[in-house]
Amino acid sequence: MPAILTTKELSKRFGGVWAVDHANIEIEPRQVRSIIGPNGAGKTTLINIITGRLPATTGAVLYQGKDITKKPSHERVKMGICRTFQINSIFLGLSVFENIRIAKQAQRGGSLKIFSSKKSLKEVNEETWSILETIGMKDKAQIAARNLAHGDQRLLELGIALAGKPNILFLDEPTAGMSKAETDRVAELITDLAKDIAVVLVEHDMDVVMAISDKITVLYQGSVIAEGDPEAIKQNEMVREAYLGREE
Repeated sequence: MPAILTTKELSKRFGGVWAVDHANIEIEPRQVRSIIGPNGAGKTTLINIITGRLPATTGAVLYQGKDITKKPSHERVKMGICRTFQINSIFLGLSVFENIRIAKQAQRGGSLKIFSSKKSLKEVNEETWSILETIGMKDKAQIAARNLAHGDQRLLELGIALAGKPNILFLDEPTAGMSKAETDRVAELITDLAKDIAVVLVEHDMDVVMAISDKITVLYQGSVIAEGDPEAIKQNEMVREAYLGREE
């Protein structure tokens, strides 16, 4: 299956340090891809370059065969490249429903003019309810985001990302700070999403990574040192020495 997104010799340099060092990665449609590595390995920096939040020092990002290396982040979102962050980026004073509806509004053009039509308003609301159902939060639609438990806030952020109609969704530490039950819920959701889109996650919970990943990319000091399915990564001696055998 052709890759939906490819990086070619992608690098990012901060001063004298190569945070990402000539990374070559191919991500396929309808795949769960995990990116793992020790703290400081360059995982979040790599995602930031791919999603347009940081410029590359060298190399290229190709999406559906087109070079998007110089495209700004908002254009990449419109193309279907969406993400969440390590720190929640939600409107705490708005309800769950309003958070996602605003994201849907932005995806459909970013203007309040869409609400001049009853049809447009109905469509936005219907799509918002559909996303709430996907993330299992219909019963919490009217709750203010600030009153949600941490796990539900993370789910809401995921719902906001889904409002962008992604073809590829990047999740940065999606289970951070979650209970076992919340983590299992997110892992199940990621697996379901990957039936239709590519999901790429940076994640430290190795139980989650090994359970749901189709393929794993391992970064160490900015470089890709291994790729493969979970079993291959478990058995890779270089990975075991660099990461899996150490406490984070």
